[in-house]
Amino acid sequence: MFAEWRLKKGVPAYLQIKDYLKEMILRSVLAPGVKLPSTRELSRLAGVSRNTVILAYQYLEDDGLVETVRGQGTFVTKITTGRGDGVTLHWPELLTDYAALATELDIEKTEPRWKKGMISFKSIAPDPELFEAEEFKKAFLRRFALEGKKLLNYLRNYLKGKGVPMAGKDLLITNGFTEAFDITLTALTRPGARVICENPTHNTAIKIMRLHGLEIAGVRMEEDGIDLKELERVLAAGDAAAVFLVPSYHNPTGVVMSPEKRITLLKLLAAHRLPVIEDGFNEELRYSGSHVAPLAALAGHGNNLIYTGSFSKILFPGLRIGWILADQELISYLESIKRSRNIHTSFLDQAVLYEYLQSGRFERYLKNARRVYRERHKTAVELVKKYIPAKKIWGQGGLHVFIELPEELNARQVLAESLKRNVIFMPGDIFYTDGGGHNTFRLGISRVNRDQMEEGFKIIGEIVNRMKAK
Repeated sequence: MFAEWRLKKGVPAYLQIKDYLKEMILRSVLAPGVKLPSTRELSRLAGVSRNTVILAYQYLEDDGLVETVRGQGTFVTKITTGRGDGVTLHWPELLTDYAALATELDIEKTEPRWKKGMISFKSIAPDPELFEAEEFKKAFLRRFALEGKKLLNYLRNYLKGKGVPMAGKDLLITNGFTEAFDITLTALTRPGARVICENPTHNTAIKIMRLHGLEIAGVRMEEDGIDLKELERVLAAGDAAAVFLVPSYHNPTGVVMSPEKRITLLKLLAAHRLPVIEDGFNEELRYSGSHVAPLAALAGHGNNLIYTGSFSKILFPGLRIGWILADQELISYLESIKRSRNIHTSFLDQAVLYEYLQSGRFERYLKNARRVYRERHKTAVELVKKYIPAKKIWGQGGLHVFIELPEELNARQVLAESLKRNVIFMPGDIFYTDGGGHNTFRLGISRVNRDQMEEGFKIIGEIVNRMKAK
């Protein structure tokens, strides 16, 4: 297996081994149940230390791709990837007038371009000589300026590592998920159009859909994801323009859609020939269980899956870098819409992010983050059960806990009383598409410790118990 494989310079060896084996597993070259070489054997074949191989295997296990059985070895786990139904859409038939006009007015595509040796009278930008632009570039963009579109290349490999097929697809860097979702809706919907999504769902997505004047058709959630029977009834109306889904660590419920439901869902959506916008919200922060591939990895070779994501949801909010992975033809339209608004996403941010990602620090960060957030989520659930008389605690993980109270209680009243005692949380009704969720709320746990959780949950629980007693 490693006969023709060679290490490359500049990238940590454990990452190269991990990525190589991950690709073999996701491509089913290494089938479920296959035993990997021992760490001693692989270190000899790859020409690296045994500790390097051990670290690579640990990262594969963190991703849920392999399982180490004491005394027996390391085995490939059962994963679901590369299977599912896709559909090929003819984008010009689905595009809005806005998308077509943005492309028509995009002078980068329609007007002659400057070539070396020309005297240009095109630009009215400030003279770079007055601002020492070259020194600024050298100081902050040295690596990016020298290596061109390295971030795009990194992202392609990053998404390929998730099992997402890249043939016929392209990437557009965006200012986070918000811009990605906004320009996608701009291209594919008109005011009054109907968009199907989970109910509840991401509040920012609801806001953007309403700003676009869309009719939102929310489909209720089950413990393993969207209710497929209700979805089928909504789809039967036949007038939807697109579907928006958050299949992993869903915001706000924290639900992770099961692999079986993902396959059935894609088959259903393919039959209705609809564009599907997937938000890869927090999917890197997988806590436990086997690897769950994004919908984009299961959709086959169709072009109806539009996969969005953001590093601000993984690393920190100030880094406004997201992406859209979609069919090349669609990306061309989306690019023109983006250029009509803000030209491009900050090269400074992209350069800093690329330097961080290619160093191998991102993998280490994820390993630590998964551990910390797993323990924090476990603690939060324990404390909710101890102090808050919830009807239901939703989800399998994430940076939050979603609480459903008895029907007769109102979470906003609980919030009003909690504020008097210096405790604040997000009322659940803002996440519902139909005005529901009056008895739900979301508790964010990413920036609080155990003592703060215990004190705050105890106060909330006291208020809820007092209201129940009335």
